[in-house]
Amino acid sequence: MAGKKREIQLQAVVNSQSLWDEMLQNKGLTVIDVYQAWCGPCKAMQTLFRKLKNELNEDELLHFVVAEADNIVTLQPFRDQCEPIFLFSVNGKIIAKINGANAPLVNQKIINLVNEEKKIAAGELVRPQYHEIVFVDPDADDGGEVLNESVNQLYSIAIIKPDAVINRKSLEIKQKIIKAGFVIEIEDKRVFTEQQVRDFYHRIAHQPDFEDFVLFMTSGLSHILVISQGNEEQPALGETESDPETEAKEIYEDHLAMVTTPMMRKKRDSLEEYLERQHISQFCDVEENITDVNRFIDMFFPDFKNMKNLKLEKILALLRPALFQEKKEDVLKIIEDEGFKILMQRQIVLSEEEAQTLCKEYENEDYFGNLIEKMTSGPSLALVLVRDHGLQHWKELIGPGSVEKAKEYLPESLCVRFAMEELPINQLYGSDSLEAAEREIRYFFPPQSTLALLKPHVTQEQREEILKLIREAGFEITQMKEMLLNEEEAGKIYSKIKGKDFYQDVLEMLSETLRR
Repeated sequence: MAGKKREIQLQAVVNSQSLWDEMLQNKGLTVIDVYQAWCGPCKAMQTLFRKLKNELNEDELLHFVVAEADNIVTLQPFRDQCEPIFLFSVNGKIIAKINGANAPLVNQKIINLVNEEKKIAAGELVRPQYHEIVFVDPDADDGGEVLNESVNQLYSIAIIKPDAVINRKSLEIKQKIIKAGFVIEIEDKRVFTEQQVRDFYHRIAHQPDFEDFVLFMTSGLSHILVISQGNEEQPALGETESDPETEAKEIYEDHLAMVTTPMMRKKRDSLEEYLERQHISQFCDVEENITDVNRFIDMFFPDFKNMKNLKLEKILALLRPALFQEKKEDVLKIIEDEGFKILMQRQIVLSEEEAQTLCKEYENEDYFGNLIEKMTSGPSLALVLVRDHGLQHWKELIGPGSVEKAKEYLPESLCVRFAMEELPINQLYGSDSLEAAEREIRYFFPPQSTLALLKPHVTQEQREEILKLIREAGFEITQMKEMLLNEEEAGKIYSKIKGKDFYQDVLEMLSETLRR
């Protein structure tokens, strides 16, 4: 009887919708064992739960519950399932789900979430914006698929560390990740602040060399990657190349793969396991905890979740010389109001050959010679624009190539609005296709490299603001290094002022402290 009493104290019983709603008011973490009346709760996990309850000793932050799916409307999608299901509720939101009595995974999930709740309670951590799991009835069309996708479409965060960036290993690491079937959803290059390092690596903060590690991680450029599993099953890493003797079996194996259930397929290595097998894990750290990953995505890529629902497209746009001279600001204002972002822009005086290429659609018109003359008479403004479905939207916005057609079919277009009497053509140009846009952007905006130096008196806050402005201006930071300039190196950078009276003052200022 004593054992039964302990069980009741360990796990509260929830067997109605009202008790479920009341349970969601619990403070901290609630671990819910969802069971069917005919088979009862998962006894195998109760030893682990009792152990965690005793070791963590967090009665106010950690709660265990058994919930009967048959009598709770919210749990209807889980009825008639024989596999144990564990839900994790944090402050009223179901944020995670684990199928099966996977004790190591459940154990780690509980420890991570409890530690997070303790930090939040102590004011050391801001509560992350959790993504609540939505339950879907598996009997509905594709219902089971949706439920699993909402839980299992997970991301990892990978940090390629400064030493790998300096030694130009970033591309190799990314290529290996992609080759293994993972998808790099988004990436950024940045110098971590001290607080960002402490947040990301909080699990190793107790190690004796952690302060040195913080200095290392803030000493140079790191690459941050958001990575997903991808949609295709990958072969086992130890699999050999195809052998002639096995080719006759391919049709049978293809058929077998089609009828094999997901539970029968070999599970692919996690990203962290894969990097270890490739012997590159020392250059790249991975975070796979769903709560921490979501928090860091919100921190480093605040627009990522919105971008996943967008089809962002880059195009080349061009304002012909007359329009550029007379109505530049009006056009740029419309571009901004229409939701385009200007990634790059430059003034360019077109050569005759370049003008003929851009105006090819008019080459059979009587005014073609006059058009080429106008196009080469002064600067045009070339722009790289990005927007959701940018290609089609730009075409609709500017209208057709001739003013006559625009007046007939799209009288509200920019072609009509900014028509010039001297030429009956659209004063704005846009790429015809995404392939053409890629070619044109490479042509008008060829990659260039330049050196920038942040001087010693710049504070950490100012440095972050400067780097932000650099990125927003369309520049990509490819390398970054912290160093103390000696007189010879300074002389190469400041060769133009080497003979000036104030040159020695510049050298003294540069030698004050380490700076990028």
